[in-house]
Amino acid sequence: MVSFMPLTADEISEHLKSHFPEAKWELTDLVGDNNHWSLTIWSQQFSGKSRIEQHKMVNAALKNVLGGELHALKITTKIPE
Repeated sequence: MVSFMPLTADEISEHLKSHFPEAKWELTDLVGDNNHWSLTIWSQQFSGKSRIEQHKMVNAALKNVLGGELHALKITTKIPE
């Protein structure tokens, strides 16, 4: 069985920066284990896209760590005002 180390907020942010360089986001560690996160992300890239498309964009940015180092992620996407 392969075990993975949990991801810190800084490590998750590095993945997000490469796909959403202009975005702002907040990460909250939901249970204090660096393994269950809540992400709220504001990006102009979400403009004109459905909520599902927006979430797919975030999942694509994190595809290398989702389901491995990053066990659980609650995503909220927003378009900046």
